Amino acid sequence: MPVTLRSGVRQGAMLSLVFGAVLLGGAMTGAWSEPPEYAQLATSSDALAGRPLAGAELSRQQAEQLLAGGGDPWAAYYSQEAYTDLTQGRYHGVGLSVRRTPDGVTTVAQVTPAGPAEQAGIAVGDQLLRIDGTPADRLPVTEVVAGLRGAAGSTVALALRGPGGEERELTLRRAELAARDVTVDHPRAGVVRIAVHGFTAGVAEQVRTAVQGARGVLLDLRGNSGGLVDEAAATAALFLDGGPVGSYLEHGERRQLTAAPGGDTGTPLVVLVDGGTMSAAELLAGALQDRSRAVLVGSRTFGKGTVQQPSRLADGAVLELTVGRYFTPAGRSPDGTGLTPDVPRPAGATPTDTLRLADTVLSGLGRK
Repeated sequence: MPVTLRSGVRQGAMLSLVFGAVLLGGAMTGAWSEPPEYAQLATSSDALAGRPLAGAELSRQQAEQLLAGGGDPWAAYYSQEAYTDLTQGRYHGVGLSVRRTPDGVTTVAQVTPAGPAEQAGIAVGDQLLRIDGTPADRLPVTEVVAGLRGAAGSTVALALRGPGGEERELTLRRAELAARDVTVDHPRAGVVRIAVHGFTAGVAEQVRTAVQGARGVLLDLRGNSGGLVDEAAATAALFLDGGPVGSYLEHGERRQLTAAPGGDTGTPLVVLVDGGTMSAAELLAGALQDRSRAVLVGSRTFGKGTVQQPSRLADGAVLELTVGRYFTPAGRSPDGTGLTPDVPRPAGATPTDTLRLADTVLSGLGRK
């Protein structure tokens, strides 16, 4: 039996699935809903092959060894405490998110108000050079984020370069922070910009509220590294009048995501994307692009087209493993290639320049 997901989206399997990781301020996420107790996941470990992982008696060391030997680059382990923090919308970090530019530079994409990073004077656009002495540009983005995380009260040393070229070294003390996954502003009368930083529980409803009364919408998915598939699909459904949102292959079987009728198909919509737009965010952007509902502006997306499923262990910890791939309504998989925007940003354009470009495109849509 299919289960109905929030905001009218139907999913063809009784699974709690996660697309990607939420990288806000080092809050790497897994699933933000309770993992199913019946999950059985494939593993390359001979000792555990064919065994259900839900309820398994595994120490943290055994779990990490399993992940290290499984060949799954998106697998993750969360302690019970860390998982509880995630489900309650908290994380321990310094209050910044990062993006990787096309030329490989790691820059600050967002700073949490009143967090350690803002209090230290770190600003959007600063280049992150080193984390505890390790060059940031040599690390995968996921490891950069992991380096920013840590127990509340612990410290991390960061080296940054400001817009004027000056370098500075700072030692920040991590704190418990509340995730802010949706921020809203109005660049001009009648136009709302909704920046979605990650798809956690309740995000689709926040977007629904934000678009009320708008004559034009800028949906900003830059730096959004994914999250819950039902929230991403429900967000897509807000702008579609029924029809496909996407599909995913789970252990070789295709499952469909379909929007219920009644979404807003008339308000002009532009979606901003960049190299930090990943996974569930790519599902959303790809659905709106394939359905000719929105114009994508920015740069090529990251290219993560896999789906993860969480499973709770006996001690309350959570293992998250890849179970399949997902596809846009037209059958495209962004895995390894990403999505190409309809209107690419000019070379050298800043994030503010790209936002202005998106608003210009939106103005043109509004005149039709």
